[in-house]
Amino acid sequence: MLKAGVLGAGHLGKIHLKLLNQSDKYELVGFYDPIEENAQKVAEEFGYTKFNSIDELIEAVDVVDIVTPTLSHFDCAKKAIEKGKHIFIEKPITKTVEEAETLITLADKHQVKGQVGHVERFNPAFTAVKSSIANPMFIETHRLAEFNPRGTDVPVVLDLMIHDIDVILSVVNSKVKNVHASGVSVISDTPDIANARIEFENGCVANLTASRISLKNMRKSRFFQRDAYIAVDFFEKATEVVKMKDAPKNPGDFDMILQNAEGIKKQIYFENPTIEANNAILDELETFANAINNNTTPIVTLEQGTEALRVAHMIINDF
Repeated sequence: MLKAGVLGAGHLGKIHLKLLNQSDKYELVGFYDPIEENAQKVAEEFGYTKFNSIDELIEAVDVVDIVTPTLSHFDCAKKAIEKGKHIFIEKPITKTVEEAETLITLADKHQVKGQVGHVERFNPAFTAVKSSIANPMFIETHRLAEFNPRGTDVPVVLDLMIHDIDVILSVVNSKVKNVHASGVSVISDTPDIANARIEFENGCVANLTASRISLKNMRKSRFFQRDAYIAVDFFEKATEVVKMKDAPKNPGDFDMILQNAEGIKKQIYFENPTIEANNAILDELETFANAINNNTTPIVTLEQGTEALRVAHMIINDF
């Protein structure tokens, strides 16, 4: 079991504490939160060990789980890495791309592993269809959320859209060529609603919409590729997979057949992949433990987290 400590005991930090405490891959050593009143309350309510400084916590663990506000990610991660500790760091990896690149260099120098908390990669609806997504050429995503003051210290692109940016980059095997975007500030000082069009070198186009001032929650992505349409509902944890193949010579009465202008016939069929219920946050934490113990590459690397941040900033800079 790896000794783990959590930096930050806010809403998400408490979830991480609970799951690390449950996991048989980690021994939860304790946590540090700079807001003394909150730290005391969490320690008393849940019985977790409270540390009095970041440095004390880092010294006591093998893995530092960073669940602090984005602005402090870099300083926390840098301290941990320089002490030779593995880091799990919530998304977005850091505030700037330069900070993220520095962390990559430091992690390499100190021979430690890092994983970024892009939790949608572990969403059971996405993992159920990921192997079916092959060379998509058009992608459309909608991530809408009801207003919540948490997260409004950063633009909606870094708060919400970055989830979809990471998912898209994980399935499109090509470099970003162009970005066109627009964003509007409605209630915050930074954009609350944004739309972005990402064009890739291989011709793929992704159209992303994110809002944190919606009247309902929605987290849907649709992937279009040759002979297939795949929809993922990250919120409802549901999928829709529609595929086409050459039509049989003698189709059955209930077969769905399409014929194009050239006379080519295709049969439409549906796949229903099994969606295994899971706790995505627990899965991302435990796969990180596996990567450390087996000396393998984490599922969401620091490099991938940095690339998602780079594209996010390309979008923000185009507003």
